[in-house]
Amino acid sequence: MMFARPFGIALVLAAASVCAGSPAFADSLAAISSTAMAITGDIELDDFEIVFENGETLEFDELVADTFMVDGEEVGASVYSVKTPADPVLNNDNLLCGQGDVTYVAAWGDASDDSLTIVAVFDTQDVPDSNADMCASYTYEYK
Repeated sequence: MMFARPFGIALVLAAASVCAGSPAFADSLAAISSTAMAITGDIELDDFEIVFENGETLEFDELVADTFMVDGEEVGASVYSVKTPADPVLNNDNLLCGQGDVTYVAAWGDASDDSLTIVAVFDTQDVPDSNADMCASYTYEYK
């Protein structure tokens, strides 16, 4: 599974940091797609939230799936429900989804380049099981 390394480590480190009183570690991701550069900018992502370049955040409620269908193929992914659905205003006054409050966030590794991570957002009531229902997607690489 693509996210066993970064998100598994983030979870272990976050648990350790609670005990040690230090901050949790998130993956630092650089925006590389044109939509990511224009809307989200660089992000910090872990099992608890996504933090956008302008400081806005979406806090996750729970991990609801660890696989996801991308263009008809099942991939390892992290699919989170959003604790308080919102469509935050990000860079250049753009909205993350643009058509409604984000209810779910999915993240997975690009099959053709393991240094890339794709983050998709959804405004659906039901847990998404594929990228077909996303309202937007953004591509990043590890910093």
